[in-house]
Amino acid sequence: MKILFITDNFPPEVNAPANRTYEHCKEWVKTGAEVTVITCVPNFPKGKIYSGYQNKWKQEEMMDGIRVIRVWSYITANEGFVKRILDYISFSITSFLAGLFIKTDIVIATSPQFFTAISGRWLSFFKRKPWLFEVRDLWPESIIAVGAMKRNKAIQVFEWLEKRLYKNADRIVVVTDTFKEKIGARGIDVNKIAVHKNGANLEVYQPIPKDAELELSLNLKGKKVFAYIGTHGMAHCLDFVLNSIVEFQESRPDFHFLFIGDGAERKKLLALNKKLQLTNTTFVSSVPKADVARYLSVMDVALVNLKKSDTFKTVIPSKIFEAAAMHKPILLGLQGETEGIINKFKAGVCFEPENKAAFIKSSIDIIDSENYSNYQNGCHTLANAFDRKKIAADMLFTINECIKNN
Repeated sequence: MKILFITDNFPPEVNAPANRTYEHCKEWVKTGAEVTVITCVPNFPKGKIYSGYQNKWKQEEMMDGIRVIRVWSYITANEGFVKRILDYISFSITSFLAGLFIKTDIVIATSPQFFTAISGRWLSFFKRKPWLFEVRDLWPESIIAVGAMKRNKAIQVFEWLEKRLYKNADRIVVVTDTFKEKIGARGIDVNKIAVHKNGANLEVYQPIPKDAELELSLNLKGKKVFAYIGTHGMAHCLDFVLNSIVEFQESRPDFHFLFIGDGAERKKLLALNKKLQLTNTTFVSSVPKADVARYLSVMDVALVNLKKSDTFKTVIPSKIFEAAAMHKPILLGLQGETEGIINKFKAGVCFEPENKAAFIKSSIDIIDSENYSNYQNGCHTLANAFDRKKIAADMLFTINECIKNN
């Protein structure tokens, strides 16, 4: 079986879509599938090209048996709506052109931005091959949710395109049950929608002692460490966290908050951190994929937070699975499907998003509670239920079905 996968994020980038695609493709290769990934030059989230790469028309490499073709695109930092749209459109065009010359049995294209899906849809049309649309975010709905755009003519056009892509796809894969419900509510046949959620690579993420060297270098020795690892974007509402932890400087000097990553809001967060004169915070830029587990090891609690919005009740942040795999209880500021998972497995404490009193109480409860070890046990059970290898195998079954039925 030959698989052509179109994605604008791929290692050495370390965000959730890059990790999901890479780990799935790696498992598919092990079964004998020939996998070709078309992506852009690694630059996320700063819009700076990683060392060893050039933004040229085409460059190729092999990565764990995966053929990776990197094409030119307009590169910009993960900020500024117009520039990002130009980035998305340019990749859509160049990935389409490169894909015309790749032999495949199926085309897979992944969101959240659906210009990648447009490339996949037209490659499918010209190559007369089925195409599978992987939906990792409801775009453009999420743009409105974070306040990046208001509902206007452009949004209406995007929504029309979104629905056309859903209808044209031979198969749709979503990462939450709620996504399936919402897409089905738009008149799309739910029988062609499969749910394959995110998970964790249990070979990479597993319980290990705190990294003593890292703990020392970050001045975290003896601290109760709450860590947020991931993109610092509008959706993540980290300014709420900074404003909420001011009083912990006196009331809980043993609490420390570690923020690891980059993103459109990072400069604003650093400025706010300075304005509030916080001494219980540490900011670290994005770290290489190979070091993520080390940084996860030094935290006591994984902080997962999103802006309060009905839209985000439908998402499941992938960072909960990696934290759970390392037995780090989760402090969740998110309602909906993710809240249901954390409560079901008793893997942490949930609080109402953007509710300062609830956040403060939950932060104290998760650390001081005698249930901390029980939360760790819940994390173990949760991680095993969302083993990335099993999810990859299930998705490969869906891919096979799509090929056979078309």
